[in-house]
Amino acid sequence: MAAETDPAARIRLDKWLWYARLIKTRTGATDLCRALKVRVNGTHAQKPSKLVGHGDVITMARGNQILTLEILAPGTRRGPASEAQTLYRDLTPAPEQKNGDQTSTPDSGRQNDLPSGHVSTQPLFERAPGSGRPVKRERRALDRLRRDMARDGGSQRGNDGDHD
Repeated sequence: MAAETDPAARIRLDKWLWYARLIKTRTGATDLCRALKVRVNGTHAQKPSKLVGHGDVITMARGNQILTLEILAPGTRRGPASEAQTLYRDLTPAPEQKNGDQTSTPDSGRQNDLPSGHVSTQPLFERAPGSGRPVKRERRALDRLRRDMARDGGSQRGNDGDHD
């Protein structure tokens, strides 16, 4: 087949996303394109039928990460994952580490040294992405914090001097 060996071969964007195993279903790939969630060479792919080929750069969101991929081959079928990975080169930059990648405790959002009336912009409770569900101790601390916030009318966050 000419499509297998010809580097100038072009293929529909939705089909390529499905072949590359970036989207589970072809319908999902079509919906993603129609929702303008995929860019080809920096411009929104307005139609799933947009033709892509070798050298094109695809940018799309996957979960909470933005993927940037260079197309190396158009593909001929939806094969195994090892075959799908040969269709593109991942140009996505490595994620940044924030402050040593520490998991916050429920009390870390409180700032006792804030001036009276100052509202903290830090989250009340933060978990590192991918750290799983809270353990029992963390869940109880979060429940305690929420109960205190509801009882105090939310003034814990700003620490307006009414508390110890």
